[in-house]
Amino acid sequence: MPDHEVRTALLRLLAAEGAVTATLAAQRLGYSSGLCSFHLRQLARHGRIEPVPTSGGRARPWRLRQAAGDEPPTAQFDQLARRLEDESYQRWLARREQAEPQWRQDEAFSSVVYLTPEELGRVADSVRRLLAEFQHREADPANRPATARPVAAITRLFPLLPEPAE
Repeated sequence: MPDHEVRTALLRLLAAEGAVTATLAAQRLGYSSGLCSFHLRQLARHGRIEPVPTSGGRARPWRLRQAAGDEPPTAQFDQLARRLEDESYQRWLARREQAEPQWRQDEAFSSVVYLTPEELGRVADSVRRLLAEFQHREADPANRPATARPVAAITRLFPLLPEPAE
């Protein structure tokens, strides 16, 4: 599995849990603790996460970086997640021909639709329900069909604001 996918999963887990060890991350994400430990250290090296101060012991929990004057950790995560998603897609485009022939497809689409705020919420809920059918496979690798691969599913729903008058 490419590095960015593991790191994205770790960042999402940190955003949800607040702090995790490599062992806990491995249990939750279905990777080895060694792989999680490596990628947690890489995220720390790039300034995205930091160790949680502890009173000793072998456990080494990590959290999203919290520095004075920074944006809140959730805003940092949102920004980082968008960059990782974009990097993942660019990597896919550059390396698509290296994929097995049956996996050389992608389904990218966009559309402008006119919705009310309530309809926007219903569309988002529909997408979440559709993807929820497959979420159990992330936590438990035994639930994954042999031919299943990780696939990025990115949906962004937001109102298009008018350009400001000059």
